[in-house]
Amino acid sequence: MKEQTTQVHNIPAEATLEVIGGKWKLLILCYLNCGPMRSSEFRKEIPDISQKILTQQLRELEEDGIITRTVYNQVPPKVVYELSELGKSLKLILDQLGEWGEYYIRARKSKEAE
Repeated sequence: MKEQTTQVHNIPAEATLEVIGGKWKLLILCYLNCGPMRSSEFRKEIPDISQKILTQQLRELEEDGIITRTVYNQVPPKVVYELSELGKSLKLILDQLGEWGEYYIRARKSKEAE
């Protein structure tokens, strides 16, 4: 678990990167932006992530209040992850990142075609 300390940030974007930065968190959040998911669904969508790292990233996002984890009392156990209210405040940013990614892909293809 992360130590809870008061972090001083030079700029607000630094706080954002502290919460959603890294190789996998943003990708996890983009998938959750489309709706709730189970761990097995993440593994299908992101095959390069190990179960250990996926679990760690999900726990960190949960600790930061960005996602919620709901455990259903059934056999076999069912655990569902979704954006929390705080996490939903990232929706516009996540949508814009996706749009920029599409723009970037088109621009690169256009550049390669020249």
